[in-house]
Amino acid sequence: MAEEAEEAQVSARPLPPARPGRPDVLTFGETMVALRGSGPLKLGGTMEVSVAGAESNVAIGLARLGHAVRWAGAVGDDEAGQLVLRTLRAEGVGVSGATVDPGAPTGLLMFEPRLPDVTRVHYYRAGSAGSRLTAHAVEAAFDAAPPRVLHLTGITPALGPTARAASRHALELAHRDGSLICLDVNFRARLWSAEDAAAVLRQWMPFVDVLIASDDELPLCLPEGAGGAGGSGAGRVAALAERAAPLLDLGVTEVVAKLGADGAAVFTGDGSLHRPATPVRAVDAVGAGDAFVAGYLSALLDGEGPAERLERAVTTGAFAVASHGDWEGAPTRAELGLLGAPPGTVVR
Repeated sequence: MAEEAEEAQVSARPLPPARPGRPDVLTFGETMVALRGSGPLKLGGTMEVSVAGAESNVAIGLARLGHAVRWAGAVGDDEAGQLVLRTLRAEGVGVSGATVDPGAPTGLLMFEPRLPDVTRVHYYRAGSAGSRLTAHAVEAAFDAAPPRVLHLTGITPALGPTARAASRHALELAHRDGSLICLDVNFRARLWSAEDAAAVLRQWMPFVDVLIASDDELPLCLPEGAGGAGGSGAGRVAALAERAAPLLDLGVTEVVAKLGADGAAVFTGDGSLHRPATPVRAVDAVGAGDAFVAGYLSALLDGEGPAERLERAVTTGAFAVASHGDWEGAPTRAELGLLGAPPGTVVR
C-alpha cells in the first residue's frame, strides 16, 4: 500500500485534448548504438549490438503501453543510424521528425560489466549527429503536430551548444502550444559538471510541469540557496518535501522523486504521496529510470491520479530491473499484471 502524507491530487495542469494526428508524446535526444560486453573490454570477447538512449527508451516504453509517440532526434548517415531508426519504427515509435546528418556519425556507447552489481559505461559521442541536433529540426516536429506532452531529459543539453539551444527552443514551442512539459533530470557527470547543469536546468524550471529526478539530482534544479537535508525512510520523504517546495512555488505542478529501493514519491501543491518499490529479482538496473518515466507518463495520459501513476511507474521500473537491456524488458499494457503472479507461474 502507498504511504500517504496529505494525499496529492490530480495535476492541476490539464493535458491538451487528444485528436487525430496529434502525438501523445514528443521526445528527442541522442540514441546510440549500444555494445554490451560479457566482461572486461580489455580482454576482448563477444558483444551484443542494440540501441540505447534515455529519450528513446521512454518512447519505446510508452509505445508498448499503447500511446502515440514520436522521436525527433538526429542520427548519422550510416548503418548505425539506420539501426536506430529501424529499431524505433519496429517498436511503434514515429520517426518522421528524425533527421539524418551526413556530416557526423551516430554515437556509440559500450557497457562493461565489472562486478555483478557494477557496470561501467563508455561514451563515444563527441561530435556525433545527436549532439548537432538543430532548433530548426525541433521546430519542424512541432509544426507537423504539437504534442500533448513534450518529454525532455537533462542529457540532451549536456551534449553541446547546438543540442542545448534545440532543447531550449522546444521548451518555448511547447509552452506556446500548451503542451505539458515533462523533464527527467538524468544528470550525467561524464557529460557536464553539476555547476553547468544547474545553470541550465534552473533556467528551465518556469517551463516545467512535471519534474522527475532522483533525490540527489533535485538540488540541480533548486533556486540557488534553497535546499534541504537528506534522510532515509519516512525522513527521506519529509526532506524531499522540503526540497520540492521551492520548485512548486516556481510553478512546477508535480515533483516526482525516484528513490531506488525506497520506491518513489510525488509532491504537488496539495500534498505528497509515497509508493514503495515493487520487489523483484534484479538482473540489470540500466534503463530502470526511463521505464519508470514511461509508466508515470502513461498513467498521466490515461487520466489517472498520483497513486495510480506511481503504481504504474514502479511496476514498469521493476520490469526493467528484472530484464537485461535498456528497453527490451519494457512491458505491454497486457503484461503489467505479471509482476503480481506467484513464483513459478506459467502463463498458458
